[in-house]
Amino acid sequence: MKCKPPSSNTAPSDSEEPKTSKEEVVIAPSFNGRSWRYLGRFHDPPQAPSNLFPTTAFCGSISQRKPTSDNLLALPLTTSPTVALMRPSLSGVAASKSFTCLPCLLRTSTRNSFQRPVLTYTERTTPKLSPAQFSNSARQLHAQEAPDQTAAFNTAASLRPTTAPKPLLDIKHIRLNPDLYSQNCIDRNYKSLAEYPHKINALFAEWQAQQKAGRALRERGNILRRRLAGPGGTSRDDPREIIDEFGDMSREEILEEARKVKAGLAGIEETEGKLQAEMERLALAIPNLTSDETPRGTEPEVMSYINNHPEPEPALSDRVWRSHVHVGAELGLLDFAGAASSSGWGWYYLLDEAADLEQALISYALATATRAGWRQVSPPSVVYGHIAAACGFQPRDANGETQIYAIAQSREDAARGKPELVLAGTAEIPLAGMKADTVLDEADLPLKRVAVSRCYRAEAGARGSETKGLYRVHEFTKVEMFSWTLPDQVETEEIFDEMIDLQTEILGGLGLHCRVLEMPTADLGASATRKCDIEAFFPSRRERNDGWGEVTSASICTDYQTRRLATRLKTKEGKLVYPWTVNGTALAVPRVLAAILENGWNESEKSVLIPEVLRPWMDGREKIGPRHRMN
Repeated sequence: MKCKPPSSNTAPSDSEEPKTSKEEVVIAPSFNGRSWRYLGRFHDPPQAPSNLFPTTAFCGSISQRKPTSDNLLALPLTTSPTVALMRPSLSGVAASKSFTCLPCLLRTSTRNSFQRPVLTYTERTTPKLSPAQFSNSARQLHAQEAPDQTAAFNTAASLRPTTAPKPLLDIKHIRLNPDLYSQNCIDRNYKSLAEYPHKINALFAEWQAQQKAGRALRERGNILRRRLAGPGGTSRDDPREIIDEFGDMSREEILEEARKVKAGLAGIEETEGKLQAEMERLALAIPNLTSDETPRGTEPEVMSYINNHPEPEPALSDRVWRSHVHVGAELGLLDFAGAASSSGWGWYYLLDEAADLEQALISYALATATRAGWRQVSPPSVVYGHIAAACGFQPRDANGETQIYAIAQSREDAARGKPELVLAGTAEIPLAGMKADTVLDEADLPLKRVAVSRCYRAEAGARGSETKGLYRVHEFTKVEMFSWTLPDQVETEEIFDEMIDLQTEILGGLGLHCRVLEMPTADLGASATRKCDIEAFFPSRRERNDGWGEVTSASICTDYQTRRLATRLKTKEGKLVYPWTVNGTALAVPRVLAAILENGWNESEKSVLIPEVLRPWMDGREKIGPRHRMN
């Protein structure tokens, strides 16, 4: 048979044939041998599959054997089209009718690669289109598809992925204690969420009303079904007024009434689903309840100190202090200008001994934690956005400031509902996600893990002296501890205290003067019920907060994360409950490195003292001297 391919300019003569390429598309016949289904696309296959039957198919002629449901057919394609259409010969002989193949029809049409249309053969002659008709059809097709794709993109971006763990929240506890949760939101600086508990109660009342209406309609539907079964098809429990109402109805009238009942039930069920989804959305946004140990208000409580203050009486001291930015420039250890050129503000280069110090700090923290029985993990730095959200890390904070970096999605991936990926702000997120949709065994608890990872924070803060240098950056290395425990206050606090002891040991060994704080409600994140920070003394920050700056933190999150990640625990009695999680920073490199540079600086020697515990990983060196200069 002969192909007459159209053109957007002039129609070709019958003698012209399109050029063929080595590109092939594989299609398969349906059970009746009349419909063809697109399977895939191959480039220069080294060897044809064994189940391909002999064929020659190209624009202008075609011959083949009669296909069966088990056969595949390979078609050479022209260079432009993405799919091919052919007409099988049902008699097993070469076809002779003229047709216009779809490769030629689609030559000037742009189709999305993810669309896989079903190509169906009919015995009618394929209609031929003039060049003008084809061009208009292609433009109309493109115009019709574009809005749908945009709608699909917006819908996919707003929906929770079906692969995400299903959160199982204790909404009943919120309904029974709305004032408790409301006041908790206010105490923790989530004032915009304070009305959510009461909104949940209002939505629940609407849901109950829908449930009552649904029961009445189902009862009415049951009576209708019994009436359709026969004149005496009633129950003595049926309301007399409904029986009397249906008594004189014809069968057609009863059927019509049943249709109305069915439609009413469908509407009620849809409304119930929306109400439940809204209650869950509001409950997900509400922060965790606060521990009794947590101070109310904005002021932390000092619990203890680590090491002595390096300058207890500043007025009597003649020691010269420098910021780590100055020290890094003096010794050629830090390059902020180069990082600003390559990446922007909030990034940095560690050079020579500073890079060695980073690795030494990591090794020191890991050795301390693993020696205490914490198992080491190397986690991914990229996680699903819904995993980060389940851990309490939202894309934006209450003030609308971006918190985490999201990896841009293509329109096609969003339309397919592919989950969004983000850069992890801490190893806590991938560690918590490691047990998502998992049932733990009570005999295995507590699970204690320690991980080193790169961390990415979008909210590095505004430029200024307080955030200058390494104190607040977008990317850094951190050693993180994470644990799953029994849902028991005593056992969880034992792990929490163990984390703080390890933090104290690590920072104390570095010779840094620190203080341990019980953080107030205003400083807690969404997931934490209790949080303790350790702040180190930074000489360059003496005019701000008396020189104190946070270097580690530890938090108890109870079942906030495990309920959102569907992590469950099977007790010895066989009951499924939710374990609690605890997380803590073993060591965050940039701030600790900055504290070492500032506290170890010797103005007369222009050198920095290396803490003794790090020297095994620094080739035994005791000091970093002025021999290095930035080039």
